[in-house]
Amino acid sequence: MRRIYPDIQDNPDIVQAYAYPEGRPWLRLNMVSSADGAAWLDGRSGGLSSKGDKRIFQTLRGLADVIVAGAATVRKERYGPVPPREAWAEIRRGRPEVPPIAVITRSLDLDLDGELFTSAPSRTIVITCEAAPGDRRKTAAERSDLIVAGEDGVDLRAAVAALHDRGLTRVLCEGGPRVNAQLSADGLVDELCLSISPLLVGGGAARIQNGEPAQTALELSQVLEEAGVLFCKYTREQSHDRADAGA
Repeated sequence: MRRIYPDIQDNPDIVQAYAYPEGRPWLRLNMVSSADGAAWLDGRSGGLSSKGDKRIFQTLRGLADVIVAGAATVRKERYGPVPPREAWAEIRRGRPEVPPIAVITRSLDLDLDGELFTSAPSRTIVITCEAAPGDRRKTAAERSDLIVAGEDGVDLRAAVAALHDRGLTRVLCEGGPRVNAQLSADGLVDELCLSISPLLVGGGAARIQNGEPAQTALELSQVLEEAGVLFCKYTREQSHDRADAGA
């Protein structure tokens, strides 16, 4: 792997390249897409991934306090517990050995008997709303750390604030496209890490954001490359920082 922007460097330190900024909460999206913008191939993101993408994916997970994903992504990508990794020992010093996964769901249509809820090293978080079915909410509260944010739908601003209240301020969101779009519309995205696969897909695959319209000005801060795959890091323009920056 090499860095080609903002400078040229062979074998950059991946942990250093993706370190979170100090002294403020930070929410990053991590997505992979084809060269023509498709967020998945044959219904899943794995077909667009590469060895380099998987290394960066694992590094971003290790750096995060919490991994956020929508319920559709959890079901489609067959999420399980995050396994401990020896490579994370230093970057997770003083924190749990693995970050918890937080699942965003209005309907609570989740396999609450699955390993994600029965054997995760860090207790899974479920983020839902008042309109969720009461019986499912009761079961979810027994098998997860339940956050109720919003009435008819999940209020992502309240959800992110609840994660911060738990000390989970370095937030990694792995999608899907609708969750990404809502986060952008709510002005919550600080950074986008985008792996671009040298592949044309076409068809009906969603883009990495697919839902509410939102315009967030970004600055290209870094580009890595390996085997024709580009790993771009964009950060929100400073003039668009949230008022709670540095909080």
